[in-house]
Amino acid sequence: MIRLFVLTLLTFINFTLFSQNLVDKVVATVGGEPILLSDIEQQYSYLKEGKKNVNSSAKCGILENMIIQNLLLNQAKLDSIVAKDEEIDSEVNTRAEEILRYMGNDETQFQEYYGKTVSEVKNQMRDPMMQQILIKKMRQEIMSKVSITPAEVKKYFESIPKDSLPYLSSEVELAEIVYKPKISALQKKLAFDKITDIRSRVTIGKEEFDKLAEKYSQDLGSARNGGDLGLVKRGTFVPEFEAAAYNLEKDEVSPVIETEFGYHIIKLIERRGNNIRCRHILIKPEITNEDLVKAKHELDSIRTLLVKDSLSFSAAVKKFSSNKEYSYDNNGLLANPRSGSTIFEIGELDSDVYFAQDKLKVGEISQAFEKKDQAGEVSYVILKLLSRSTPHKANLVQDYKKISEVASEQKRSAYLIEWLIAHADQTRIEIDKAYAPCGLLEKWKALPRN
Repeated sequence: MIRLFVLTLLTFINFTLFSQNLVDKVVATVGGEPILLSDIEQQYSYLKEGKKNVNSSAKCGILENMIIQNLLLNQAKLDSIVAKDEEIDSEVNTRAEEILRYMGNDETQFQEYYGKTVSEVKNQMRDPMMQQILIKKMRQEIMSKVSITPAEVKKYFESIPKDSLPYLSSEVELAEIVYKPKISALQKKLAFDKITDIRSRVTIGKEEFDKLAEKYSQDLGSARNGGDLGLVKRGTFVPEFEAAAYNLEKDEVSPVIETEFGYHIIKLIERRGNNIRCRHILIKPEITNEDLVKAKHELDSIRTLLVKDSLSFSAAVKKFSSNKEYSYDNNGLLANPRSGSTIFEIGELDSDVYFAQDKLKVGEISQAFEKKDQAGEVSYVILKLLSRSTPHKANLVQDYKKISEVASEQKRSAYLIEWLIAHADQTRIEIDKAYAPCGLLEKWKALPRN
């Protein structure tokens, strides 16, 4: 089986920048596309870091994977497939910005680590990124020619020995309404008064912005750095915050700004073209126990309307559920992050969701229960059970979609191998004699042709 190696983001950048430091020579060519010794040695190095008991024979698999990638790249060029500048820029910028975020948006640390500026690193990433985009597009074009019919799905299923059919767990499909407690006017005023007082202490020169951020800001991630948000591009912040930040002059402190997170004051540190670096202090209005009790009571009332059929669930989602939830734009349907579908195996459910739906019948609505997000903020949730399957052996009636996906993936993989074999026959491939023991050319010639 052809193995495709997936590099992490950091691995990709390290590989791109540092492979040039190795003793180099061309060890193979595929239709004129070279494969360098440094390419193989660098990937082998990362493979050894991630796995134990890896020996030099793994280099044969690395070389085979690179031959496959270069077959796709060579054909992409022959077919005049294009990677647009904006596509390359987008991918390069995304990767570089993710590394910068990992380093706290510290460009000095970035330059010390790579020995190059961010701009220099981006420029050096462009050619490898263009090649990745071309390979991806070529693969997509090949796969787009593959479709599967119901008859093929049935044939695939019938080819599975009966004693090998998997036993599937119970699965459910759920919809939710996520109700956020409303902050009282009193708590809003208290938070506003507090941030206003902090701003006054800054503007009269009584205290330093960064020290006050460390002491008072409720954005704990930036508070430890004196409220420093790092150098970021336009579009990073929520609109109200961004509009205020981009209107500031260097060292100017903004008026109090309200966003969905609370009240802020912002100080601009520097501007570089369309990028800015600023500090902020965040004060959040407090949600009291009284607010929580009231929110649960209100959601209980919404549930009563739903149970009495006085309101449809989808209408209730649009009227009452938080629009920050993914389910809001999907009529309340929960999406399984593992599969992307709306179906969950029972074992995949969070414990609070599991217990809320456990005794429900299809069509019933759960009692309201508390849910905390990653920031510790509380919401209340009700669930509607849309479907539930019992544990069973896989069958075409209940599991057609799953079986179809597996059959389709198998057909795509087989088609890709056929394509690679055909194009390996038609493409000039040369491999250095040092890699003759891998037997790659002999292996590919021995694979069956259709």
